[in-house]
Amino acid sequence: MAENNPFPGENNTGHVWDENLRELSNPPPKWWMIALWASLAWFVGYGFLYPMWPIGQEPTQGLLGWSQMDEYNEAVAEVEKMRAPYENKIAGMNAAAILEDSELQEYIQRSAKVLFGDNCAACHGAGGAGNIAFPVLADDNWLYGGQIDTIMQSINNGRAGVMTAHAKILSDEEINTLAQYTLTLSQGKDDPAGKTLFQQKGCIACHGMDAKGMHALGSANLTDGIWRFLPEAGETQLDSAEYTIRHGVNDPNDPQTREAQMPAFKDRLDDSDVKKLAVYVHTLGGGQ
Repeated sequence: MAENNPFPGENNTGHVWDENLRELSNPPPKWWMIALWASLAWFVGYGFLYPMWPIGQEPTQGLLGWSQMDEYNEAVAEVEKMRAPYENKIAGMNAAAILEDSELQEYIQRSAKVLFGDNCAACHGAGGAGNIAFPVLADDNWLYGGQIDTIMQSINNGRAGVMTAHAKILSDEEINTLAQYTLTLSQGKDDPAGKTLFQQKGCIACHGMDAKGMHALGSANLTDGIWRFLPEAGETQLDSAEYTIRHGVNDPNDPQTREAQMPAFKDRLDDSDVKKLAVYVHTLGGGQ
């Protein structure tokens, strides 16, 4: 092809297409070659100064001795130094006293948000908005009470309330009547027949004569219209209430019982973190 080059004397490779398209053989621009050799020099220099060259399972350490972990640890130490005055203050105070300190509350709102996200949000939702079968923490409806010390007890020790399954105790008609009664109460109405059965079957032992529940037992308030267990697809709230009455909650004798347990965090979190979480939850909107 070169011997048939129609452009003699031109610095090309002899490859010609469509009569005049050819591949030239000119050297690259000088600035491009300078950039190439500079980048190669930088690459080699970087390899000697920083960890880079693989030797077995570990890279070379580099002449500067820099490591990403050292930089990370320095950053963590800097953050901990900034947090130390607040953390030391929290360690020497109880949760009730922390609630009276506006500066600490502001600090906790920032730091405990991460704690809540890591340990609580999976069940209770972002910001305590709740999930199906898990309580809302941003309202004033508390099974065990919303006092700061009670919240700390819940976080430390967990909660596992129990409601007896009534499938073998009550007839289907009685279960339906009681379920209807709970719906009536949640609507602010009354049902004399349902109320009589409610009292006769011992429901008042846990939920009280006024059906407003007892914090000491963690029994639900049946008059507020807030439901711990919502109906599944194709069900009504009446169906859900009947299921709860029939199979109970955390009843070891009924394999179909509702499961509602909160794990204990006293072995996962230190005392300061528990206090911060308790204060954070208390200030979400429902603390008492």
